[in-house]
This record gives sequence, structure tokens and C-alpha cells, in this order.
Amino acid sequence: RHARDYTCRMAAWTRCGRPEVALRLFAEMAKRGLDRDVITSSAAISACAKNGKWKRALALLDEARSSGLEPTVITYNAA
Repeated sequence: RHARDYTCRMAAWTRCGRPEVALRLFAEMAKRGLDRDVITSSAAISACAKNGKWKRALALLDEARSSGLEPTVITYNAA
């Protein structure tokens, strides 16, 4: 599966109020060796933020920056 497929699935689970599934998919990407780009990271951050998991959202934002990703306006809006 490609990063875009994961991102779409993560967004769908977020809309369903199931951020834990979205975050599980995000973790699965790393296990499968798929690159987690700024769009996918933004989806994970959004999953947390939209479901009241603010500390986790901010931790993911820091993680994205630490891994060399350049957050976008969309990323910051998600957090």
C-alpha cells in the first residue's frame, strides 16, 4: 500500500471518531518501511487533535519536526 492509501484510511477513521485506528495505521507504515511524509503526519496529528488528544497531537508534531519534515500550514492547523 502506498502512503496516500494510508492517509485516506486514517482520515476516514478520524471522521468516524476512531483516532486509535488511525494511529495504528500510522505506526504500521513505519513497520512496513513506508515513508511517513508531511501529509500523512498531518493526518495523524489531526486524528489526535479532532478527538481531544492534544498532548499526543503536539508530540507527533515534535516527532515530525525531529525527523526532518517541514510542517506546513495544514500541519499546524491540524494541531
